Amino acid sequence: MVKGRVHSIETFGTVDGPGIRYILFLQGCPLRCKYCHNRDTWDTKGGKEYTTDEIINQALKYSSYMKFSGGGITASGGESTLQPEFLTELFAKAKKNGIHTCLDTSGFVNIDTVDPILDNTDLVLLDLKHMVEEKSKDLTGVGVEKSLKLANHLAERNIPVWIRHVLVPGVTDDIENLEKLGKFVSTLNNVERFELLPYHTLGVHKWENMGIDYELKDIENATDEDIEKATKVIEQFGVKVFNKSK
Repeated sequence: MVKGRVHSIETFGTVDGPGIRYILFLQGCPLRCKYCHNRDTWDTKGGKEYTTDEIINQALKYSSYMKFSGGGITASGGESTLQPEFLTELFAKAKKNGIHTCLDTSGFVNIDTVDPILDNTDLVLLDLKHMVEEKSKDLTGVGVEKSLKLANHLAERNIPVWIRHVLVPGVTDDIENLEKLGKFVSTLNNVERFELLPYHTLGVHKWENMGIDYELKDIENATDEDIEKATKVIEQFGVKVFNKSK
């Protein structure tokens, strides 16, 4: 039986996929995002071990809420695809139990690693961090190429995707990045939703508690006006930006 390392579990999640969701935040992440709000998930050796059966049995306790709301299980992180065997088995068991499955990923993964997971994945939340290669490396420690490859692969497999982009004032709100983003997303035929997530500083205390310097501490939260400006740029390419408040 495969075991997975889990950082934390949210039983009534409503933002990471449709409906009411059982959200699994898996431990470990290969990215080093400067704005990470789950800084304590990076270490691959942290967290608590669970078997897939333990997770499924827990999730099934909430099945009536999931069914009623169109929810299910979301595997998030950290970067959940760092534990591919666990996730492959978990999603296969979820589907056998009639549970909707959602994979939340940065896309920094090899296609052959993620394909067995995708066989039982109903929806992917793909977080595109920055479309300009050098700026992506500066912001996250890695380039954007793997994420774009995954996005195209999901389109080929016709797996529904919600694309998300964190709007960080002075970091990801430049025209070059937004235009590249709009242009790229407009080429995909499987995007059910595109979301601009306003940058916030809610996770900063985790860095401070760990005694680690938070590089973006001088950056303010993204405002409605910031989101509006970015939305205009993205929508020029025929991509509809989803707005929760409307």
